Formats: sequence, C-alpha cells, structure tokens
Amino acid sequence: MKIYGQFCPLAQAAQLLCERWTLIIVRELLAGSTHFGELQKGAPRLSPSLLSTRLKQLAKAGVVEQRAGTPGSTYHLTKAGQDLAPIVEGLGVWGHLWAPSTLSEDDLDAGLLMWDMRRSVDAGVLPRQRAVLQFEYPDAPEGAKDWWLVSEDGEVDLCLSDPGHDVDLLIRCPLRTMTAVWTCQRGFDDAVQARDIAVKGDAGLARKLQAFLRASGLARLGSQRQSQVTH
Repeated sequence: MKIYGQFCPLAQAAQLLCERWTLIIVRELLAGSTHFGELQKGAPRLSPSLLSTRLKQLAKAGVVEQRAGTPGSTYHLTKAGQDLAPIVEGLGVWGHLWAPSTLSEDDLDAGLLMWDMRRSVDAGVLPRQRAVLQFEYPDAPEGAKDWWLVSEDGEVDLCLSDPGHDVDLLIRCPLRTMTAVWTCQRGFDDAVQARDIAVKGDAGLARKLQAFLRASGLARLGSQRQSQVTH
C-alpha cells in the first residue's frame, strides 16, 4: 500500500481506497456479491491472488468482514464499508458525466456485461413460470457469443451453455451495441429501430423487456443526473 505521509483524512482514505481494484471490489460487495467466485465474476481481469490481498487489506482496515460458511467463506461490508455507498455512487455518476467509456475493444467484456444484467433483472416483472432469454453477440470472442438468462419463481440464473429449455425471447446484437445500451449511452428503442438489435420471440415478453432488463445501476444514476444538468 502506498503511503502519502500525511495526516489529512483524505490522504488516509486514499491510501486504502485508491489501491488498484479496491473500489471495484467495494462496488461488487455493495451490489450483493458475497462469495469469492462472485467477486471474480464482477472483476474478471482481477487475479485471484490480488483479490485475496485486497480483501485482506479491507478486512484489516475494518471495511470488510469474512464469515465462515458452507460452502466456503463469505465477505460482507461492515458499517464502515456500507458508508462507502454514496462515495461509490458519486464516483459512478461523475464517471458517467465526465469520463464515459469510449467502448474500445479493451472495455468490452460479454461476461461482465451479462453478470451485471443478471443481478439487475427485476424478476418481479417476469412471469412466475420459467422464462428463457437468449443473448447472441456475434462479434464476441469464441466461448462468449451465446448467453442465457433463465428466470423461474423469482430467481434468475445466468448460463454460458444451453440450459436445454425452449427459448422465449432471442436478443441478437453486437456486443458494443448492448454495452452502449446498458451504460445508457444509447437508447434501446433507438437501437431496435436502427436494426442494430433484433428481438424475436414472445411478443408479450418483448414488450416488458425494458421493464425487467434495466440498465446498469450506476449508469442510470449518471443518466438521471445528466438529464437534470441539461434541463
């Protein structure tokens, strides 16, 4: 950990929080991830060894606590960690307004996109019976072109291999297009009208698509703030 050598509270906080990946881990914990594997899915380019190191640093600082469980330990934010929520949200809003992604090849990640989608789905809008949504990204790397979201009884699972159920809705588009929609850089309807997104299948489910498949939480906050600034 880099030491600034200052007693200033901001410097003390930055020493801990500005280490690479630290705030991303806090973001994932705030989003509900508790298991080591879940944290890895939210930060796929973070090595397991560095993730372990960062969790130990956060635990030592009293921001995270590790709880023994079966199977495996879980990680949870303490009161100090929960108090970081407005800071993380504020940085996310600032990033949306002033440092938006250019969606270069390095920024595109189908796994991270689908993982974020999965935990943002409003299952209450979906029918109680099984609903299967298939996403096709023709331009994604091999092994990451096809994804399935399976909703049943209020639970949503993400599958990278065919779950073997009939598909109710098929969404096909470039990975860059869906990422732009997910980060509120482009409207879903606009992309559909431009034929950059194709939606096929159950018409009733298609009409509800935007209601249950919401954009990224931080992007939504940033978009709302942007709307307030421009109006």
